[in-house]
Amino acid sequence: MMRRRTTLLTGCTALALALGATACGGGGPVSAGGGDKALSGQTVNVAGVWSGSEQKNFQKVLDAFTAKTGAKTQFTSTGDNVSTVVGSKIEGGNAPDVVMVPQVGVLQQFAQKGWLKPLSPTAEKSVDAGYASVWKKYGSVDGKLYGLYFKAAHKSTVWYSPGALDQAGVKPPTTYDAMLKAGHTVSDSGLAAFSVAGQDGWTLTDWFENIYLSQAGPEKYDALAAHKLKWTDASVVKALGTLGKLFKDKQLIAGGQKEALNTDFPGSVEKVFGPKPEAGMVYEGDFVAGVAKDQFGRTIGKDADFFPFPAVDGGKAPVVSGGDAAVVLKDGKNSKAGMKLLEYLATPEAAAVWAKAGGFLSPNKKLDFGEYGDDVTRATAKSLVGAGDSVRFDMSDQAPAAFGGTKGAGEWKLLQDFLRDPSNPKRTAAQLEDAAAKAYKG
Repeated sequence: MMRRRTTLLTGCTALALALGATACGGGGPVSAGGGDKALSGQTVNVAGVWSGSEQKNFQKVLDAFTAKTGAKTQFTSTGDNVSTVVGSKIEGGNAPDVVMVPQVGVLQQFAQKGWLKPLSPTAEKSVDAGYASVWKKYGSVDGKLYGLYFKAAHKSTVWYSPGALDQAGVKPPTTYDAMLKAGHTVSDSGLAAFSVAGQDGWTLTDWFENIYLSQAGPEKYDALAAHKLKWTDASVVKALGTLGKLFKDKQLIAGGQKEALNTDFPGSVEKVFGPKPEAGMVYEGDFVAGVAKDQFGRTIGKDADFFPFPAVDGGKAPVVSGGDAAVVLKDGKNSKAGMKLLEYLATPEAAAVWAKAGGFLSPNKKLDFGEYGDDVTRATAKSLVGAGDSVRFDMSDQAPAAFGGTKGAGEWKLLQDFLRDPSNPKRTAAQLEDAAAKAYKG
């Protein structure tokens, strides 16, 4: 199962955001297994996709758990193929106690195979108190809560060069049509409007998902994500047409469609924030900030800023997210201590450790926004406070990997084909339905 990275390069520390309601006031630390070092002498084995700065920052959270409970921890980076690695460890009698699962589809797969323990009443109580109910839904299978969403990504942010927009006399738009109009004004001033990372098919799925969620609404989004609605539905054809307005407009895309198809995600950020800018804006998630800051020395909030992905056709502005859920494996050698770790991860205290380090987003609404390290983060968090249950998990991450998560196949490839030739949304919708029908049956 391939994984869409929530942070693509190490050191992505510039932006994090909290999805949820008001921050809690004060409140002392919540014990996980007792402050009396109740777990001394025990070791919790944890597996997850993180490496580089993400792994280092998560280790700070694990170290805080050790300081509180006395339990040691051992983290293993699985790389992107989590389900294969974890499956082989279980078969070899070496299952980890806790896994950080990066996709809803993988969590469901693990639960259906009988690998997971339901969350303890203590952990579930923390989820009920601290999370919008949509996060509980994404962590549950057949009515049982198995996954705690500890880290999230926000995929409804359009990043821009303030200098480029100022030069064009453009303000951040609030509707999709206004965004395309602003794009023409930017291109008239000498820069292309958008840099598009068409070489990475997952970025195109994110474009589609934001348009579809805003234009068609959350109910149809959920139905399409579960393949209860066919991709040939008129709402899909309409959303593809809306996306096609951008794709076919050579004034709006840096280098046109051909160059977009040869541009990967880091390259798309470079075209806006690198030493030789070619475009004024790039759409992608909060992790754009880390690339702009760490790779190209941009100061977030000054040289690089964002506006929320704008509303489409009178709908609500979309909030698409992704994330990593902590689960406890039945076959782990120390799953009881593993559950204590989950009880800790469910607290705002644990989230604050990584929030201070940067490059982190927590869906826990009890995390005080003041724990985040910069004004852009806090502003972003506050702009998303009202999202609540309207947040939707990345649609392609909910799909079987053959459709929503495989390079050169399924949705990734078909949307690349659509970028190459956006003239027939109905044909593309039919191709998407064919691919989805096969993948969901499998």
